[in-house]
Amino acid sequence: MTKNMTSGSPMKHILSFSGPLFLGMIFQQFYNLVDSVIVGQLLGPDALAAVGSTGSLNFLVLGFCMGVCNGFAIPVAQCFGARDEEGLRRYTANSFWLTIGFSVLMAAVTALACRRLLIWTNTPAGILQDSWNYLFIVFLGIPATCLYNLLASLLRSLGDSRTPVVFLALSSLLNVALDITFIWLFHTSVMGAGIATVLAQSVSVLLCLVFIYRRYPVLKPRQGEWAFRRRLALKLCGMGLPMGLQYSVTAIGCAVLQAFVNSLGTTYVTAFSAGSKLSQFFCCPFDAMGSAMATYCGQNVGARRLERLSAGVKACSLLGLIYALVSLAFLAVFSPQLSLLFLKPDQTELIGLCSRYVVAQALFAFPLALVNILRFSIQGMGFSRLAVVAGVFEMVARTLMGAWGVPLWGYAAACYAAPAAWLAADAFLLPACAGCIGSLRKKYGADFVGSAPRTAAAQSTGTR
Repeated sequence: MTKNMTSGSPMKHILSFSGPLFLGMIFQQFYNLVDSVIVGQLLGPDALAAVGSTGSLNFLVLGFCMGVCNGFAIPVAQCFGARDEEGLRRYTANSFWLTIGFSVLMAAVTALACRRLLIWTNTPAGILQDSWNYLFIVFLGIPATCLYNLLASLLRSLGDSRTPVVFLALSSLLNVALDITFIWLFHTSVMGAGIATVLAQSVSVLLCLVFIYRRYPVLKPRQGEWAFRRRLALKLCGMGLPMGLQYSVTAIGCAVLQAFVNSLGTTYVTAFSAGSKLSQFFCCPFDAMGSAMATYCGQNVGARRLERLSAGVKACSLLGLIYALVSLAFLAVFSPQLSLLFLKPDQTELIGLCSRYVVAQALFAFPLALVNILRFSIQGMGFSRLAVVAGVFEMVARTLMGAWGVPLWGYAAACYAAPAAWLAADAFLLPACAGCIGSLRKKYGADFVGSAPRTAAAQSTGTR
């Protein structure tokens, strides 16, 4: 079930690889979507606002964790493209040690700081306790989140984008059942939604571990390969930490924006939360395209097929443009009806505000597509630090829209803060991506373009 993306049509590879990834992103959003639907319908708009108000902090912390784990898989993808199986297994072992230690530390720190973080983001007093109840449980479950993302990223680095989707689908169905059980039968309020999510994701971790053990011997370190190696750990951190920081820097802007939206009151917090959930759902294909490009570029850099990098970026950008136009047409018509997933039919003001937010995001869907495609391509090439700079551009744009825009223009500024961030990031990413490809060509020389290096060892040590 592995896929070598170093030969053949880039468009075909990206389509076939990103299809299962898209389903995986849908199921990933399904976790949060189901929480919001059940909370909104069974517990009411205040409970929905409590869960929604944690979104930016969720992204800040969990985004950092997921980015780090995804970054750990890039050297594995490069070794796979280079056919360096021993290096691949050693990187796998060291990524496990780093993930376990890192995730436990993050869970302890964030759980202790949870209430202070909610106060910092101006969470309304009426929903503060429910927000804490939900977020505290989610933060305690960080080890499960990290391990699942690491395992899924390792499988994707070998070209298998299907297996993680199967396990995530099963755990998503379990999440639905646990949500209803905890909230409806056990009356655990929003805390039950957090417990259900953590338990369901833990199941997906166990399933992935069993499957990899039985079906992917290339990912099973042999005797002597489990040793922690400082050189490999440093390279993994050099890939993973910038990717995590890129998510977190972006999330800081989201958190600042959320704080100013929270100051508008519970009505706008509820509409903003519901609109964000819908937009995230329809943006899943862009996330899938980005993840596909990370693997595609990682494998081709490992194999030194540098001429395929530009072709892959162009093919994926075309896919992003087509989907952006289709989703805009759909959401412009059906966003009010889709808002009913979270809201009741008689909440007409909330439905209007939610629809207004969703359409504003859809108008700028293609800039978002470019952000994901270019940023993940750069990371797959081995230039993770540049992705952090793009995150800074996003953070600054969101912060300005929150700090200046919301007091001046109110909810309208909240609707267009994310599009402003995407445009700012693209202004940096477009020339940066071209520069990365040029830098690789200059570094490895024309002898490597269109052909593999002479030895696997040269491939393993030559990648950035």
